[in-house]
Amino acid sequence: MIPDTVPDIVFHTRVRNDALGGPNPFEWKDVTTDDLFAGKNIVLLALPGAFTPACSDSHLPAYEEHYEDFRALGIDAIYCLSVNDAFVMFQWAKSRDIRKIFMLPDGNGEFTRLMGMLVQRSRTGMGLRSWRYSMHVRDKQILRVFSEPGFRDEPPSVGVTVSDAATMLEYLSSRRD
Repeated sequence: MIPDTVPDIVFHTRVRNDALGGPNPFEWKDVTTDDLFAGKNIVLLALPGAFTPACSDSHLPAYEEHYEDFRALGIDAIYCLSVNDAFVMFQWAKSRDIRKIFMLPDGNGEFTRLMGMLVQRSRTGMGLRSWRYSMHVRDKQILRVFSEPGFRDEPPSVGVTVSDAATMLEYLSSRRD
C-alpha cells in the first residue's frame, strides 16, 4: 500500500566540489526526505534501472524534454529515482545528456521499499528494483501516483504506459489548485 506521505529516509548522493580538483571532484552528501520534498512541489519518476532500454530511451528523456512544461505548471523540480548507486546514476545521466532532472540514487532500495514499490527482478539478474511509477508530491504529501499495471515480482518487462511525462503533464494541467 502506497503511503500518504513520502518516507523519511536519508539518500546518499554525490555532489560536485571543484575545490577537490582532479578527475573525480565529487564528495558524498547525505540528503534527507525533508531536504528534497518539504515545502516543494515535486514530480518524481521511479524506474527499474539505469541504462535499461525503456528507462533510457523513453521514460527519463521525455521528462527531461518537457522539463520547462513542468516548471510552467508550478513544479519546482523533477527527481528520477532508481535502485542504483550514485555513481551509476551520475554516469547514466551523463550518457543521456540529462542536465535538468535531479538523479536520486536509492542504492539500498530503502525509499522504494517504504513506498511499497520494491520488486524482485532476479530472473534477469537485476535483484531488487523499483517498480515503474511517477508521482506528484507537494510538501511531502503524495497527491497522485501513476503506477504501471501488473505490479508483481519477476515481470518479463515493465512498459511506460501511465508513468510517462505526457500523462503527468495532462494530470497537472487539469488540477484546479
